[in-house]
Amino acid sequence: PTTKTTPTRQRTTTAGSATPSKGPNRDDMAVTPEEVTEYLTKHKVQEALQDALEKAVATKANDPLMSIAETLLELAATKASAPASSSGKHDFTVLVCGGGNAAQVAAGMFSCWYKTIAVSFFADEAAKWKKALGEDHFELTIMPLEKDMPPKVLKGKPFDITNDPTVAKFADVILLVVPSFAHGEYFEKFAPYMKPGTIVAAMPARSGGDLVFNAKLGNKAKDMIFCGFETLPWACRFTEWGRQATILGIKNSIIGAVTPPSKKTYALATLQGLLGVTPWLQESPNNLGISMRNPGMIVHPGVMFGRWNPEVWDGKPVEQKPLFYQGVDDYTANVLESMTNEAQATCRKMEQLCPGLSLKDACTLKQWYLDCYTGQMSDTSTLKRCMNTNAAYDGLTHPCKELQGKFMPDLKYRYLAEDVPTGLCFAKGLAEILEVPTPMMDKVIDWAQGCIQMEIMKEGKMCGKDVQKTRAPQGVGITTLAAFKAAANID
Repeated sequence: PTTKTTPTRQRTTTAGSATPSKGPNRDDMAVTPEEVTEYLTKHKVQEALQDALEKAVATKANDPLMSIAETLLELAATKASAPASSSGKHDFTVLVCGGGNAAQVAAGMFSCWYKTIAVSFFADEAAKWKKALGEDHFELTIMPLEKDMPPKVLKGKPFDITNDPTVAKFADVILLVVPSFAHGEYFEKFAPYMKPGTIVAAMPARSGGDLVFNAKLGNKAKDMIFCGFETLPWACRFTEWGRQATILGIKNSIIGAVTPPSKKTYALATLQGLLGVTPWLQESPNNLGISMRNPGMIVHPGVMFGRWNPEVWDGKPVEQKPLFYQGVDDYTANVLESMTNEAQATCRKMEQLCPGLSLKDACTLKQWYLDCYTGQMSDTSTLKRCMNTNAAYDGLTHPCKELQGKFMPDLKYRYLAEDVPTGLCFAKGLAEILEVPTPMMDKVIDWAQGCIQMEIMKEGKMCGKDVQKTRAPQGVGITTLAAFKAAANID
């Protein structure tokens, strides 16, 4: 039988004689146009080059070729850090960020069914939690709605509890249940390791969470899925720190927005699978609606201002801690109503300037109470009465510090230290861009920034030296409507 051989490509010398090839040249590596197209498509090279080119143009790079090369190297490094698997398969993996009540509840619950890694960057919290749990399972008690039913007890063991950001490369979902001022740190530390298509959900996102996400991830943000939610799914507390927790109540529903909208079905279905039947995750049209719906940015600074600003308080200790929500008086109610009206004016102006944009979920503060607490308020005639008669607020007082048997307000409490920079400043900043007057917001911010020792607003404008520490659009250099729309992915 004749042996069939495959011809070997040879190179020709200047004399025309054929000699064995000693190394590859252009002829040796010649391929057909079809092979080139197939290769580029398979490895998504054209998309990577296009992204790199767009980044070079957007940043006005002095050396475009160097900028493109650096972007491609970043992409290569990300791919190299991805977990290796011969089969390409891996267990569905959730990262739960934080170490507080809600984070421990989430980690304990999800680890019953999925590979769950708890991550905390706060001090040595991760190490303490890991030591406290040891080899035991985390025990989660869920209180029933029906009085005669016994509570349910779940036991789960997180795969790991760590402060190592590289675990982000394993994540299918990253859930942030940390204070909103810490979101940026997690986004920034995870960014180099996150794989395309990762779902990043913030519960709650507070105001401008999507802008922080985009700013910290840069060009990588477009390959991710960001979900901003208005609130936490549960009311919960520790039973034994690091080992046991109790869910006191589960909300019926919470709303959230997904960027990009094309991924909303996939993202919300995945997160619903994590949380269970309740709360029902309802879709909001956009993250701006979630940002402007944020009740904490109005209620917390507004009630604090209404009780402790120099117009109404003489600066002396009080005999007892005043009721926070149920103690709202006419003066404070006017502050809250003025602020929520200014937020509404900002929303309507934004909708006017952006045809097709719906901020329907960014409702008034009174409507928010009707949405969330119907059946728990005995009088809903006014905003003040909604707050005064809300049974969910029974006994809740202003944050205070004891002083010689009396009480002084804690004016550095999170109601000001968090809700002003990460909430109210966003609304004020957007209003400034849209040229919507906000006299009450200005008054509250001016007072609050003195309490928390920050310079956010200067001469009525969001240009203080500490504005970059807030979620005001101006804090990330956004001062025009066009820039805001681009950053918020609004067409």
